[in-house]
Amino acid sequence: MNADSSVATPTRIQTSSTHSPISAVSGVRPGSADFRRISIALFLAGFSTFSLLYCVQPLLPVFASEFHIGAAQSSLALSLSTGFLAVSILCAGALSERFGRRGLIFASMTLAALFNVCAALEVDWHSILIARALEGLALGGVPAVAMAYLAEEIEPRGLGFAMGLYVGGTAFGGMIGRVGMSYMSDHLSWRTAMLTIGIVDIIAAIAFFVLLPGSRNFVRRTDLSPAHHVALWRKHLTASTLPAVFATGCLVMGVFVTVYNYAGFRLMAPPFSLSATQTGLIFCSYLFGIVAASGAGALADRCGRGPVLIAGVVVAALGLALTLTHALVPVVLGIVVLTVGFFITHSVASGWVGQLADGAKGHATSLYLLAYYLGSSVLGSWGGWFWQNGAWPSVAGFGFAMLAVCGTLTLYVARVQARAH
Repeated sequence: MNADSSVATPTRIQTSSTHSPISAVSGVRPGSADFRRISIALFLAGFSTFSLLYCVQPLLPVFASEFHIGAAQSSLALSLSTGFLAVSILCAGALSERFGRRGLIFASMTLAALFNVCAALEVDWHSILIARALEGLALGGVPAVAMAYLAEEIEPRGLGFAMGLYVGGTAFGGMIGRVGMSYMSDHLSWRTAMLTIGIVDIIAAIAFFVLLPGSRNFVRRTDLSPAHHVALWRKHLTASTLPAVFATGCLVMGVFVTVYNYAGFRLMAPPFSLSATQTGLIFCSYLFGIVAASGAGALADRCGRGPVLIAGVVVAALGLALTLTHALVPVVLGIVVLTVGFFITHSVASGWVGQLADGAKGHATSLYLLAYYLGSSVLGSWGGWFWQNGAWPSVAGFGFAMLAVCGTLTLYVARVQARAH
């Protein structure tokens, strides 16, 4: 029985007979055929979200040059998308409690890909920003609902690994979007690159819908009044530990996006003077993030989320420290290490939300992702001020401060959990 059944009418979604029956208590078992289908489908959802959302990140210097704007202004192509995404996550999470998970994720993936195609075809900066804002608004149905689906459908002993694979999909999508955009913008044009990403993600949306089994443990909720949803959000926000996990997601995402937003400006300027394609190759660091996310999720299932999350914060801080050097190899290595630390932290924190939430998991994950993407939008843009006024040492100092708070919050949650057990 779903943990929220005490506050709602338990109406289960019927699924196709082609899938074997699954216990509503235990969920999908790791290693089963349905587990593989879910893993691939949610990997594609993660891929689509990050490839669409962050495909403009390597283009920020190009936008600044072509449209005669500053670094902070060019970052709006990303920040508006993530900002609108953060807002829409709350609505999407609430709607999914009434209408189900699979259809909403598919619609969100498809619409977002179409808006990316529109952005590629716009001719002026403000129209591009409008299309990117609408893209972020459409994407809200993917991350919150995907995480809720996993929390409901996967056996607890396999949830960390499944969540790690989903986060690994976001890593792969982020890498392909950034590296592909950099290469195509150098050899074709940035418009062709954005158009290509949009078409690829329309195909990914169709594959997702075909692969993902229907929900087995989802309980439909008929109360859609604002007071109902506000009460559920308030319940999670007043819990003893969840707000700290939400803040951790916000801050670690802020560090990650700030570094990647302005690393391109730094590496394309003297003394490095890299081309767009060469700078884009830095995003291959995401390959390490894919491995780290999956491994961290499985390790957290065995060793506990607190110690693994703390390790992720420490690794991210070590990577950030390496970027302060003035030689290319240590700087690139630092970005790789930071990427590993980020994906460890995010993978574990996102899985922790599903474990800590007392019912209404869709609402809990929507709050986590609201904080997560606000970190990308607000803190990522704020990082532009540090870059313009203090160059890289200032950017790094901003990142260290956020990581220090992350570590403190994680220790607090781990101690509360230890006392509870």
